[in-house]
Amino acid sequence: MNVLYEDNHLLVVIKPYGVPSQADETGDDDMLSLCKAYIGCKYGKPGAVYLGLVHRLDRPTSGVMVFARTSKAAARLAAQMQNGVFEKTYLAVLTAMPPKSEGELWHYLVKDEKTHMARVYDTPTEGAKKAGLEYSVIAERDGLYLVRMKLYTGRFHQIRAQFAHVGASVYGDMKYGARGVKAPLALFASRICLNHPTTGERLTFEARPEFHPFSLFG
Repeated sequence: MNVLYEDNHLLVVIKPYGVPSQADETGDDDMLSLCKAYIGCKYGKPGAVYLGLVHRLDRPTSGVMVFARTSKAAARLAAQMQNGVFEKTYLAVLTAMPPKSEGELWHYLVKDEKTHMARVYDTPTEGAKKAGLEYSVIAERDGLYLVRMKLYTGRFHQIRAQFAHVGASVYGDMKYGARGVKAPLALFASRICLNHPTTGERLTFEARPEFHPFSLFG
């Protein structure tokens, strides 16, 4: 368990690539269950351990995850997410240059339950939800582009689908058009800022991805 921070109200960890945020139909180990087991073992808690799932990362996405250790903390963090106080920053390596070196992407997304993918539209479409993000290209190496981004919305597969739609798939994302490489998805939740649920102190949790192709950028 790679723990960045813990107290009586919060647990902040790094989710590895390929681990689901919570239990799914595969029955594979998931972060919520692993973190509950960690708390139960470390603090000798008998029986069920409470841990609130504040947000999710897609199974192939790695990076910083925050869990709430009390129901009150979970409710307050959920309110912060609704109000835009809970801020998430991502890093990604793209296989092509986006339309501009920095800017915003706005689309309309529909989750396709059959393919478990997001369909992207440029204009309002029945059943589609508006999706937006801001990004900046911060480095280029060997035809790959390191991008930092913040989400305005939290739609299903939003980052992967939106960048693929503009011809700049995330490295390793064969599901959304990245070709010629089978590798861990180069999408990493690198920074989370939030207000502590009891003290109100502004906290920032950061981590740096070290696996390929992020390692190309030093």
